Amino acid sequence: SDYHIIKNQHKIFSAERTKILNLTRDLERIKQMDELVRASLGTTLDIDSELENTDSIATSKELVTKVSYIENIPSVAPISGFISQKSENLGLFIILGITSITIFNSIVYYSLYYTQVISGILMISTIPVWILFFASFLKIEKTNLFQILGVILSLTGVLFIVTKADIQLIKELEFNKGDLSMVIGMLSWAIYSALLRKKTHPISQLALLEIIIICGFIFLVPIYFIEMSFGNKIILGLPFILTLGYVVLFPGIFAFLFWIKGIDIIGANRSGVFLHLMTIFGALMAIVILGEKFMFYHFLGAIFIIAGITLSNKSKKNA
Repeated sequence: SDYHIIKNQHKIFSAERTKILNLTRDLERIKQMDELVRASLGTTLDIDSELENTDSIATSKELVTKVSYIENIPSVAPISGFISQKSENLGLFIILGITSITIFNSIVYYSLYYTQVISGILMISTIPVWILFFASFLKIEKTNLFQILGVILSLTGVLFIVTKADIQLIKELEFNKGDLSMVIGMLSWAIYSALLRKKTHPISQLALLEIIIICGFIFLVPIYFIEMSFGNKIILGLPFILTLGYVVLFPGIFAFLFWIKGIDIIGANRSGVFLHLMTIFGALMAIVILGEKFMFYHFLGAIFIIAGITLSNKSKKNA
């Protein structure tokens, strides 16, 4: 009968319609995955691929793709998203690699071999001040009064802890070539931190870290051969492996990655003052691991540091 014919045709039509709707949803998922992959790779393909979501099989929209091939010729070997970066980005990456990996990482370990620990900590504690200076001088971030006062407060807290509230310790410090090299490393890290905020890159932060490490490593190779020529040989053994593993994982990868993330979220000026927390953490580790006594200057220094960090992160609107 006509009823059964119409019913069968309706079932066929519904089945075909369901298939087309499923295909449309699958295509939308593929489009979302494509955008995610392109974002993670850092590509800048000029693609117009809007998909019209329609519930009808009567209409369809042709997918038009426009690709600027010249813009997407790799300038360097593809490395975790470093595919289509322009020459100006490459120059900035090289500067970031040199200031952080080549200069700061190398000089800090070299300096601590010669200088006193107190002197080294005091110099590193001035990094937030220099970050404020370079970020303002290079017109990357504006510095407000709260940030300046916060850095002064937290730096005072560092002085309390490091000197044990005894100013005589600073007077008795003797400066040497380790202190001079520490100054260079300190300025280098401040410049690196400020430049991290200079530009937003279309790549993931992990990929950015990879690029920075590679750029810095390239300039470390000549230094390695210079040290080898002076007779400084690497002695393979368990202490070397454990030390290298710790330095690579914690001060190397994790610290750098979280620092990049922090600057991306709150900026270089507000991030810098958090470096003073190293003094508190160092004191706590000395108390827990080495059995040192908790003294009043620890408490006083911690109060100043926490107050300084809080004040540095205060905005004018909340004043």
